[in-house]
Amino acid sequence: MSRIGRQPVVIPSGVEVKVDGARISVKGKLGQLERVFDPSMKIDLDGGQVAVSRPDDSKKSRSLHGLTRSLINNMVTGVSSGFSKTLLIEGVGYQAAQKGKSLEFALGYSHSIVVDPPEGITLSAPKKTEVLVQGIDLQRVGQVAADIRKLRKPEPYKGKGIRYSGERIKRKAGKTAVK
Repeated sequence: MSRIGRQPVVIPSGVEVKVDGARISVKGKLGQLERVFDPSMKIDLDGGQVAVSRPDDSKKSRSLHGLTRSLINNMVTGVSSGFSKTLLIEGVGYQAAQKGKSLEFALGYSHSIVVDPPEGITLSAPKKTEVLVQGIDLQRVGQVAADIRKLRKPEPYKGKGIRYSGERIKRKAGKTAVK
């Protein structure tokens, strides 16, 4: 049995879960998420818990067991407390500014870059060198953060660019270090 798939997902108070075959909808104080899972996975709603079980021990069933449980847990966590990713901007003149709902980046190019948030995602710049991506869907939050980081990836010599908070950039020695 999958160690993760075996554990039930505990539903906190204020979160409503509906199971309709392979379709699950989760509603909470921050919003509503809905997803269709593989029909071979058996999803049961028992009081304040959601349990996932697999039909057999085939490779496909084993791989879907833990994944299904994790995705349901992420949905419950998202609608109750939400997810956020912090990006840090490093470099002389590199900065982000709030323009309504979107962000305007100055990243050393000849032009500024405007990023509009997709539906369900909130972008904010509490400081000029910090960007906060928030939302209820973990996958979308991570994808938007990755797209913003892609605008100017951190380079290995001076570390200039956009990086995740807590990310360590492996630094290289410049030309003068070789003698």
